[in-house]
Amino acid sequence: MDAAGPSRFGWLDALRGVAALVVAFDHSSYSFLADFRQELMPQFNTSRYGIMVFFLASGYIIPASLERRGCVRTFWIGRVFRVYPLFAAVATVLFAVGFLGVAETRDFGGQSAATVVVAHATMLQELLGTPNFLLVLWTLSYEMSFYLLVVALFTVRLHQRSAAVSVVLAVLAGVSVTAGVVLPASALSGAVGTGPLIVCASIAMVVALCCASAGPPVLRVFGGVLGGVTALVLVTLNGTVPLWEGWVIFSVMFLGTAVHRAENGQSTWRLVAGTSVLVVACAVFSAYRYGDVDHFTRRGWIVAFLLAVLTFGAGMAMRRRRLPRVLTGLGTISYSVYLVHPVLLTVSDSTIGRQRQDSPGLEAAFYAVLLPLCVLTHRYIEAPGQRLGRRAAQRLRPR
Repeated sequence: MDAAGPSRFGWLDALRGVAALVVAFDHSSYSFLADFRQELMPQFNTSRYGIMVFFLASGYIIPASLERRGCVRTFWIGRVFRVYPLFAAVATVLFAVGFLGVAETRDFGGQSAATVVVAHATMLQELLGTPNFLLVLWTLSYEMSFYLLVVALFTVRLHQRSAAVSVVLAVLAGVSVTAGVVLPASALSGAVGTGPLIVCASIAMVVALCCASAGPPVLRVFGGVLGGVTALVLVTLNGTVPLWEGWVIFSVMFLGTAVHRAENGQSTWRLVAGTSVLVVACAVFSAYRYGDVDHFTRRGWIVAFLLAVLTFGAGMAMRRRRLPRVLTGLGTISYSVYLVHPVLLTVSDSTIGRQRQDSPGLEAAFYAVLLPLCVLTHRYIEAPGQRLGRRAAQRLRPR
C-alpha cells in the first residue's frame, strides 16, 4: 500500500485479496454457477461481503495515508495515479472489444458521450445518475466520496474524531429506516436533470480539489468543506443504494479509521469496541427493518455484513504474523482483479454465453485466465502509474 511496505500492511493485502476473489466469484457465478448462486445469495450476499471488507480496509489506510503525508496536494496526486491509469485502460479495452463486436457495452440511457465521459472522469458517476460502464464501478464512487470527506475533516482539523463520525452516520442510517425515509434512485438527478447535476458537481469537485491543495489556509478549508458537502449531498440525495445503506457504507469506512487510530495510540481500544458495537447494531437493525425486497434479502445482507466485520477482526488479530505470500500477492493485484474480471466476463458472455447448468470447470478456467492477466496489468499499468505518482508528488509538494 503506497510506500508503507508489505511487512506492516501484509494483513490488509491479504484481506483485499480475499475480498477481490469473493467479488469476482459473485459476478462470475451468474455465468458459470447460476443454480448454486440462486441457492446461496438469499443466505449469504457474497457481493456485500467482499465490498464491506474492501471498505473497512480503505477506511483503515486512506486517512492514515493523508495524515502521513500531511499534505492534501500530494494525497490527491497519489490517489489519481493509483486509481486512474488502470481505470482508463480498462475503459479503453472495454469499448474497443465492444466496437469489434466481441462484447456488448452498456446502454447509457440516451446520455451523450460527453456527459458519460465527464461523469466517469470524476469517478462519481454512480452518484450523478450516469450508468457505470462496468457495474463494479459503483463502489469507486463511494470510495471517491470517502476521499472527499476525509480531506474535509482533515482541513477543518476534525480528522481525529473518526469514532464519533462513524457512530453518527450509523445512527442516521437507523433513524432514516425507522422513519421510513425512502428516496427514489438518483432522486436529485430526476429533480434537476442529469446534465446540470454533472456540470455542477464536476465544477464543485475541481474547485474543491484545487482549493484544498492550495497554500492559503482559508482556501484549503473552503476546498475541503466544499468537497465534503458535495459528497454528502450526492450520497444522501442521489445514490442508487437505499439511503440507510449509503450511510452504513461511510460509517463502516470510518470504523476502519477508528481501528487504525487505536492501534497507533491516538485513541483507545475501549472506544473502538463501543463504536464497533453501535455501528454493527445500527447496520443490522437497518437491514432488518428495511426488509426483503427485489434483489435484496435481509438475511443474506446481515450474514455478509457480520462475516465481513469478523474477517476484518481476524485480519487484525494476525497483523503481526507472517502471512502466505499467495494471500499478500492477491492483495497486491486486487484492484486489477476488481476492474479486469467484469471485462473478461463480458467477453465470455458474448462468446460462449452463460451456462444453463453449473459448470465448476469453467469457473476454475475463468480464474486461471483472470489471475495471470491481473499480474500483467498490475506490473505494466498499476505499478508504473504508482511510481510516476510518487515522483510527481515529490516534485509538486509545497515547500
